Amino acid sequence: MISVLFLGLLFGMKHAMEADHVAAVAALATRSSSPAEAARFGIAWGLGHTITLFVFGSAVLLLGLTIPDTMAHALELAVGVMLVVLGADVVRRMWKQGLHIHPHRHGGERHLHLHDHPPAKAAIPHAHAPHSHTHKRILPLRALCVGLVHGMAGSAALVLLTLGTIESVWLGVAYIALFGLGSIGGMMVLSFAIGLPLRLTAHKLGNLYSGLTFAIGLLTIFLGASIVWQIGVEQGLLF
Repeated sequence: MISVLFLGLLFGMKHAMEADHVAAVAALATRSSSPAEAARFGIAWGLGHTITLFVFGSAVLLLGLTIPDTMAHALELAVGVMLVVLGADVVRRMWKQGLHIHPHRHGGERHLHLHDHPPAKAAIPHAHAPHSHTHKRILPLRALCVGLVHGMAGSAALVLLTLGTIESVWLGVAYIALFGLGSIGGMMVLSFAIGLPLRLTAHKLGNLYSGLTFAIGLLTIFLGASIVWQIGVEQGLLF
């Protein structure tokens, strides 16, 4: 029993490293102001992921419910659409900050360079500068919602496939809980690792930071569009 539960914890950590999960949290991490805040995004994602995973998995085990294939595919399609939206939001924010691509010539060769020109801000005397501010939420709701959607999609099928080898219902419920705990821990570490280079380059290497952020947005859009094409077109869910 201990071996099975330990495997659930390890599989949960590994599950957090799947491409669509990494893309979603990377897009969320571009909003963070520090690696610690990026880690909070990862924890919120993992918590949302675990909530729906636990609800779906426990319902299957305790009530004998099943998830129709059409619904499972629709949930996977929703993940693809969500990734496109997240990536587009990253690109929109970078474009709003003045990020653009234009050519230069060096040594007779033509190159494309990525630059950002943040809008100039008029200097405001400290005595007249506004001091009101909003406090950050302890639990980022955007990351939590993204995790909820991911938990409803492919992860449920992955866990249920493993639960087929577990005879005890309550052992299966404990396995789901540890799987979710592993996904929270794995995503927290991964989010911190993603947020670290973004913060290190944000102040001293502005162009590199802008390029990394823009690339994250484009890759997230590409991955989301690939999922939408595979599920919606190739598998015929939309047509």
